[in-house]
Amino acid sequence: QLQLVESGGGLVQPGGSLRLSCAASGSTLDSYAIGWFRQAPGKEREGLSCMNRSGGSTMYADSVKGRFTISRDSAKNTVYLIMNSLKPEDTAVYYCGADPFIFRGRCLYDYEYTYWGQGTSVTVSS
Repeated sequence: QLQLVESGGGLVQPGGSLRLSCAASGSTLDSYAIGWFRQAPGKEREGLSCMNRSGGSTMYADSVKGRFTISRDSAKNTVYLIMNSLKPEDTAVYYCGADPFIFRGRCLYDYEYTYWGQGTSVTVSS
């Protein structure tokens, strides 16, 4: 069974950077499409970035394009979200998800994912 564990969240000042990790166990992430999502209090879960099984195709939400980067380290069986130029509105709980059968163009929709981590909290504040 695939298990996902997020880490790397914390408090960061506006304009700062943070790297989130999603470590997988039980199966190789190379067999899954992977996505990063976030949810702030009172708001719906938002898809931020995703990567297909081969790693050759990525997608980004407009809200994070140019600031966030998704990356996979197959040797470590870990996917990362590198966040730069952080804004207060980036404050949320961040989740990683995985699914082996997400169709092209649908990987930013949370309902497409069957495997989830517990989330890691990010607070952007001065």
